[in-house]
Amino acid sequence: MPHLKRLLAPKFWGVKRKESKWVVTPRPGPHPKFSSIPLSIILTSILKIADTTSEAKKIIRKGELFVDGKRRKDYGYPVGLFDLVSIPSLKKSYRVIPTPKGLEIIEINEKESMKICKIKNKTVLEKGKVQLNLDNGKNILVADGNYKTGDSLLLELPSLKIIDHLPLTKGNTGLVVKGENVGKLAKVKDLIKGGMKQTPKVLCEIGKEEKIIERGSFIVVGKDKPVMKIA
Repeated sequence: MPHLKRLLAPKFWGVKRKESKWVVTPRPGPHPKFSSIPLSIILTSILKIADTTSEAKKIIRKGELFVDGKRRKDYGYPVGLFDLVSIPSLKKSYRVIPTPKGLEIIEINEKESMKICKIKNKTVLEKGKVQLNLDNGKNILVADGNYKTGDSLLLELPSLKIIDHLPLTKGNTGLVVKGENVGKLAKVKDLIKGGMKQTPKVLCEIGKEEKIIERGSFIVVGKDKPVMKIA
């Protein structure tokens, strides 16, 4: 598979810059190249479960790693925002969260098999069915149209069964996933409509300050508080 020059690798990967010229690059998948982490690098540089890429490849090819509840045997598989990485043999589970320094992996309860996904858009199908198109590339069919673009869904993994619907509405809690306020929790105060030259925004309260955040950089994570561990 193609490789990336080590010096160009995102800092949050944690790879040592002077070890060799090349490093594994994420394969094309549900996350942008520089907003994801290859599975092998998670094992070697971040969790330090494997000492070398070769050792990491063996662990992955044996089928010991799961992403969002599905076994992944590709050492270059891209892991990104809110993805759940689990290693049943070690009884360990981890979630990917955004921070000012980039993506970070935090340990979570092994039984917390859930994930928040944002609705990018939706498509009305025949017989009243609605297809929700999510930010991780997945699609879900629902029987009604009460879901809106920008809302979030709390999904059970790996079934993708909807556990909770988290609307983008006043009073709900969101997480900033891009920009200068990345990683901060925010309370929705108002929604600002976009226009021909302006993108839709969210007026938020972060701490005691009001901030205007691009809707594309904001994900609803709960009502009064986050519905899952994100810090």
